[in-house]
Amino acid sequence: MNVNHADIVISAVQPEQYPKTNLPEIALAGRSNVGKSSFINTLVNRKNLARTSGKPGKTQTLNFYIIEDCLHFVDVPGYGYAKVSKTERAKWGQMIETYLTEREQLRAVVSLIDMRHAPSAEDVQMYEFLKYYNIPVIVVATKCDKIPRGKWNKHESMIKKKLNFDPSDDFIVFSSETKEGKDKAWKAIESYMD
Repeated sequence: MNVNHADIVISAVQPEQYPKTNLPEIALAGRSNVGKSSFINTLVNRKNLARTSGKPGKTQTLNFYIIEDCLHFVDVPGYGYAKVSKTERAKWGQMIETYLTEREQLRAVVSLIDMRHAPSAEDVQMYEFLKYYNIPVIVVATKCDKIPRGKWNKHESMIKKKLNFDPSDDFIVFSSETKEGKDKAWKAIESYMD
């Protein structure tokens, strides 16, 4: 998709605040510092539509972005960030779960995983959760520019093994620095937009 228009619509914490449209929605989930904001910005050709910050765990709401008036990206709070109290985390968990399991407009979830490391327990949990609810998953392995290309296969295998990856899901190697995987990511997202 060639994106010329992208804007934040609303930061929501409960269903009453979600946009009242029937546009397809693609949610983005991942650890706090996995590069979700950079992924969004790369896909929409903008430097700072999604705020990247030195403070992981900054997204504490569901951020709805409208893309070309035909699709919403929904950035969900990053998980696995220690400086947030258990009660806060439980609240986020509830908010994310409600959105993922009840939102009819949700078409797929982009699950972002740092390609340099084995998936965390939360990454595995998120993947299993999505599979359990039959929510289509696009796994995006970020920061591939930090690994020599010759080792990509090894890292990909490690991630797939740890996730118990379902071969019918998309797996995309991605870098917001080099734009590696950008077209593939759009192709995967577009396949869920009909």
